[in-house]
Amino acid sequence: MWAGRQITASASRWDGRYDPAMFQPTPGPAATAAEPAAAATSDGAGGVCTQAQLRRFIKSRPYVPIHELRRRFALAGDDDDVTGFDSAGGHIFVGLPAREAGMLADLILQGDVGYELLLDPTSPIIVGVFPVRPVQRS
Repeated sequence: MWAGRQITASASRWDGRYDPAMFQPTPGPAATAAEPAAAATSDGAGGVCTQAQLRRFIKSRPYVPIHELRRRFALAGDDDDVTGFDSAGGHIFVGLPAREAGMLADLILQGDVGYELLLDPTSPIIVGVFPVRPVQRS
């Protein structure tokens, strides 16, 4: 499979081909006037998503773990970020920032999204979501 291919080792600081720019992080582009307003809506906690984007992403898959929502929409935050909301089944917690948890709560209360609870601890926490009315594909 590798016949005829030359494989070269990557440059490192020990072999004389070290370029500090390869290993040092570089600052990104300067923020424009539109970006601070967008960052302020999510309290500087990472990416910004809308309720429509959240609904579309959940409906495109049969099941979405909460950590996948955090990764997909770059929802950075503390490891202990948990937001609670009231639903028909009582008070439920989800491991998302407050803004995105509110959007997910709206989708749940509207009946667009279902959820799976982890009932191991005494507090019910959402570990994954799924579409209730899936998109019809022809």
